[in-house]
Amino acid sequence: MATDIIIAADLWEGDDECVITAWLASDGANVTEGALIAEIMTAKVQYEVTAPATGTLSIAKEQDEVAAKGDVIGSIS
Repeated sequence: MATDIIIAADLWEGDDECVITAWLASDGANVTEGALIAEIMTAKVQYEVTAPATGTLSIAKEQDEVAAKGDVIGSIS
């Protein structure tokens, strides 16, 4: 069963979209729950995205793609 990696709705105020500035783990990589796997930026503020589970990373949105709160940017299975 896959666990979605979702941009948290309470990460920043307002409805601004964010940009995925970096994936710190590659598609298909094994990741550990809590590990830093991506960085996103909105309104010149950078946020870190951590793995919500342990398993194999599958990237749904690539670096430099725009995402909104609640968007699934990848999954871990």
